[in-house]
Amino acid sequence: NDADMLKSFMNVTIDGIKQVVKQHSEDFEMLSFWLSNTYYFLNCLKQYSGEEEFMKCNTPHQNKNCLKHFDLSEYRQILSDLAIRIYHQFIAVMENNIQPMIVPGMLEYESLQGISGLKPTGFRKRSSSIDDTDTYTMTSILQQLSYFYSTMCQNGLDSELLKQAVKQLFFLIGAITLNSLFLRKDMCSCRKGMQIRCNISYLEEWLKDKNLQSSNAKETLEPLSQAAWLLQVKKITDDDAKEICEHCTSLSTVQIVKILNSYTPIDDFEKRVTPAFVRKVQGMLNNREDVPQLMLDTKYLFQVTFPFTPSPHALEMIQVPSSFKLGFLTRV
Repeated sequence: NDADMLKSFMNVTIDGIKQVVKQHSEDFEMLSFWLSNTYYFLNCLKQYSGEEEFMKCNTPHQNKNCLKHFDLSEYRQILSDLAIRIYHQFIAVMENNIQPMIVPGMLEYESLQGISGLKPTGFRKRSSSIDDTDTYTMTSILQQLSYFYSTMCQNGLDSELLKQAVKQLFFLIGAITLNSLFLRKDMCSCRKGMQIRCNISYLEEWLKDKNLQSSNAKETLEPLSQAAWLLQVKKITDDDAKEICEHCTSLSTVQIVKILNSYTPIDDFEKRVTPAFVRKVQGMLNNREDVPQLMLDTKYLFQVTFPFTPSPHALEMIQVPSSFKLGFLTRV
């Protein structure tokens, strides 16, 4: 019943977490570990707060361990703010690691048979400081995602938090790929649309394999998916224009027109999109209320939420791993 001792313990603990996160601000594995720890510490403070809404799933034995003389709601807020900061740094490190792979793997690398070697007329291969043998591929992206996933699982990150992190990564992949497409006429062709659609299917299969379909990560790829579709469909008749307007609901008018104007045939069987067809599509989209913005904001962050997940394990059953080197502590 020593309030000063409890406050001192909480302050030291929170300061300790801040310090270790600051020291390892670029270490994905450490950030993953401490995000998980901070999240479960926050849950623990809720579960044993003595507040009725957090006690519903407790066993009678767990309820005996609830606080009776202290209100730590102020510290819960501090810990929640700290968890958000760790999460944002954790996301930033993942994004920095995967970002260099996105354009080479999603847009430039050609894995579909018959596409390799075909370049739009008048375009030469872009020079690169990276040798072809070292170029990132779609496999590089999938392997990086799998590394992130396995590390989060090993550190016991809550499944809902994990889903939010994956959704954020998929948004980045889609946004960077689409922005690059807007800037690269040499990438706006039917065959490149097929390649992008193929790569999206690999990402969707990865989500399915990891049982992450409920993460809403797939939905963040919808603008890119519609852009890939737009590159592949016929763009000649009034019916074609109508179908484009009905299908491309996740793309703005500016984005649709940009892709149509940038469309570049890579063989004699395709034709450029006529200015008249582009004007027809624009006319059909005049009544659409959307933001006249071409580029997606790749820095956009979805709001993170920390769901309350009570632990079924009583406090006295929790074991501290020997690797933590905390043998000097005495269990109370």
